Amino acid sequence: MRIALFIYSLRGGGAQQRALTLANGFAERGHVVDLVVIADDNTGIALHSGVQVVVLKQGWRYFFQRLNRRINLRGLFTACAIPALARYLQDEHPEVLLSGASHVNLVATFARRFSKMNIPLVLRASNYPSGNIRWWPPFEQAIHRLLRWTLGVVYPWADHIIAVSQGVAREVQRLTGLPDHRVTTIYNPVVGPYIARRAAQPVNHVWVTDRSVPLIIAVGRLTVQKDYPTLIRAFARVRAVRAAHLVILGEGRQRHKLEKLMHELRLDTDAALLGHVDNPLAWMSKAAVLVLSSAWEGLPGVLIEALACGCPVVSTDCPSGPHEILEGGIIGPLVPVHDDRALAAAILKLLAAPPARAKLLRRAEDFRIDAGVDAYLRVLAAQVAARGISPGPSSTA
Repeated sequence: MRIALFIYSLRGGGAQQRALTLANGFAERGHVVDLVVIADDNTGIALHSGVQVVVLKQGWRYFFQRLNRRINLRGLFTACAIPALARYLQDEHPEVLLSGASHVNLVATFARRFSKMNIPLVLRASNYPSGNIRWWPPFEQAIHRLLRWTLGVVYPWADHIIAVSQGVAREVQRLTGLPDHRVTTIYNPVVGPYIARRAAQPVNHVWVTDRSVPLIIAVGRLTVQKDYPTLIRAFARVRAVRAAHLVILGEGRQRHKLEKLMHELRLDTDAALLGHVDNPLAWMSKAAVLVLSSAWEGLPGVLIEALACGCPVVSTDCPSGPHEILEGGIIGPLVPVHDDRALAAAILKLLAAPPARAKLLRRAEDFRIDAGVDAYLRVLAAQVAARGISPGPSSTA
């Protein structure tokens, strides 16, 4: 097949990383892949020779990129890509279009519809769709009704939905009314040989080399979704009981707020925000505990990567993903969202009695890259076969 995989950019969080894994996996199996992106930032990204990066041409690109340095206009910039993606579909005629993440699904759906091309569209629901509504309590009901109406109208235009977890699948179906046969759950393709190689790389930091004090780490963008204030308050409770260090790897708009909280809790000498690092796996393999404090997720790859590194994990039981990855708490403790007291207790329990490393590694094998890529290809091939004709103009697309 010739597969068009649409994402915002090649750099970013877990959704982008999983999309790159899928693109390379498709190409390794002999498929031709157009990796269609809105933002042009592909410098230094390792891609298979069968993957071609296609940057959508937008006349307002320079204006948006300059203004976005001061104001976050990513959503508007993304929406403005609809005509460019429609033109790409008309000009290039890929056999199937896979939208690689939740935040570009509406763009992909409208673009396919406006293009009037008979090209199957598969949406990847990479995050819990209603996760951030609770952060707007005065408007929660109104936003929920708008979300349900929007997804209920637009998502059925797609041929199929791939949800990254059972929790995401249930929420998509609740919001859209789609039947079971239109939604498939495929766990993210995460675990491969690269993990052992990268995990073995050294980390030059005194808190890593000093084995006398346990290192607690978290990995992810500094955003509301990750709820790092709860983690920092939980670490303060841990630090009141025993010596420990906390490192948060990631960058984002909440840095100043988190630094202020660390200072208020007198954690300046024991906790640090180290920003983005190219290889968090090396940190995971040397940490005592990895903590996921998120308020919502899709299927957090950081938990899977930590398990594959043999690192004990504790997570909030947020919607959705952690409950499935950790098998309801069998693989690692699950605590309520926003509960720093429970999170601290779970961290202390793991530090005192870590689980067997072999148990963590076995669970990680359930998220192998080869199994995930093959599952995606089965869905894509089924949608191409269901259309039954070569891609071309169609008034019903």
